[in-house]
Amino acid sequence: MAKGVKELEKKLLAMPKRVEIAARKAMEKGADELVAMMKRLVPVDQGDLRDSIGWTWGEAPKGSVVLAESEPDARGLKITVYATDYKARWIEFGTADRNTSGTGRPNKFVAQPFFFPSYRTLRKRIQSRIKREVKKAIRFVGPVTQSEA
Repeated sequence: MAKGVKELEKKLLAMPKRVEIAARKAMEKGADELVAMMKRLVPVDQGDLRDSIGWTWGEAPKGSVVLAESEPDARGLKITVYATDYKARWIEFGTADRNTSGTGRPNKFVAQPFFFPSYRTLRKRIQSRIKREVKKAIRFVGPVTQSEA
């Protein structure tokens, strides 16, 4: 067998696991940043909506409003950002104009967006981090260690 083939085989066998670990860590960090920014931007009355914003791997908890989700890849890596408070849509998008009977004043809930401004601000940063970490994992030489797994 040619010199260095065994080392190359080890590297190639370890690469998919290393890439998955790197992608997971980068995705988690991006989700944490996105949720933190959303919590800073959301209007706080009693804090129910702010406290209900979170992220999870896979599907959102039952009954929650899905604010964003990544497309699952071949390994099933998918992050979902959600809010369990039912008012999330109303606060993000507002409500339609309705005149209350007799008062003549519009009864409208004005939009106070917190998700889309956060998403637009961080989208490129999160994508770049994932690409950078995956490339770094591909270039790394050596088997997967216990600290990486």
